[in-house]
Amino acid sequence: MSDHAGDVRDRPEQWEVVASRIIHEDDWILTFREDTVVRPGHPEQPLARLVLDHPGAVAVLAIDDQERVRCLRQYRHSSGMKLIELPAGLCDGGPGEEPLETAKRELREEAQLRAADWRHLFTTWPTPGFTNEVHWFYLARGLSHWDRGDFDMHGEEAELEHFWVPVEELIDAIFAGRVGDGPVVQAVLAYDALKRRGRL
Repeated sequence: MSDHAGDVRDRPEQWEVVASRIIHEDDWILTFREDTVVRPGHPEQPLARLVLDHPGAVAVLAIDDQERVRCLRQYRHSSGMKLIELPAGLCDGGPGEEPLETAKRELREEAQLRAADWRHLFTTWPTPGFTNEVHWFYLARGLSHWDRGDFDMHGEEAELEHFWVPVEELIDAIFAGRVGDGPVVQAVLAYDALKRRGRL
């Protein structure tokens, strides 16, 4: 076995699905199913795998001219926390909506901002062991106010708090354990790494 992976990139692959059943499906966005798959060359060893179908999501690192990040604080029932987050949302805008368009929509709806400059930072599979959810991360610069229009803030979104945090202060909060939302941690540290490498 080689000590080096060679071409360092994820590769698409799909094992054969010999059976599938829906465990839960509702009017929202998620479907929970059980697939029976077989490892290549081993049809005698079927494997049951649970899969949470998810449309994917975007997160926006919106940074102003003073190197401050636009943050939100939102209640998340499953974690029992009001988390510091970024403007973000599901890719549920309908067929054909690209992730960048979703990012622009979420920045407007949640933060009442628009950006003149957009850059795709990276894409992640946050929990590939049981969901096909993908996260697209974007950097937004050249910010200005943009009214959210007729978008209706309801549920947890109706309680959103908005504020600015300097990048360095946010980094300190992450390493001190005061901020732990995954997309915030990933986006802010990636931004810092790119700046240190001279790639921003």
